[in-house]
Amino acid sequence: MPRFPHATGCFSGAARAAVDRKRAPASICLVNSEVIQKLRASVRDVPDFPKKGIIFKDITPILKDGTLFRASIDLFLERFRGRRIDKIVGIDARGFLFGSAVAYELGIGFVPLRKKGRLPYKTESAKYSLEYGEAEMELHIDAITGGEQIILIDDLLATGGTSASAATLIQKVGGQLVEAIFLIELEFLHGREKLTPTPVTSFLKY
Repeated sequence: MPRFPHATGCFSGAARAAVDRKRAPASICLVNSEVIQKLRASVRDVPDFPKKGIIFKDITPILKDGTLFRASIDLFLERFRGRRIDKIVGIDARGFLFGSAVAYELGIGFVPLRKKGRLPYKTESAKYSLEYGEAEMELHIDAITGGEQIILIDDLLATGGTSASAATLIQKVGGQLVEAIFLIELEFLHGREKLTPTPVTSFLKY
């Protein structure tokens, strides 16, 4: 029995096959609003971090709880039913936590998009503005083969600068960005507008 017994609607096709080959997740079926509420209640607000005036959405209470963490991964997995996805790109660093777990379940490759100076091989780079500063992201030039179908994953969508940079890099190396998916979205910052025309999905909206 799934740990959230009221969940309905199961995986099918390649995604289900990939999951079945590896292990049975805590909740293969679609996670319902009850689970969304549990996840939302576990997100901790930390004021004035990383600088004064910022309210940081801390997901570590979800990560430390095995049931909640697996339920959050299932949210991402449900988006891929019946779709051909070649690789997952995760944004440094919390996007690695969700993106690599999703890629593992689906049996596909994971590509880390990292802060400048962290990747050892030849890279493409793009600068972007954060809500609390500026930064630059890099992607290995051979990380994605031309024409591959890519899903972008991160924990949070805020102003959209990081994600827009990621979309630019994916396109630079020849990938086709199918969708950008986030656990949390701060809707009042309108970050998804910077990703147009890429479809955007988020699960916990603030």
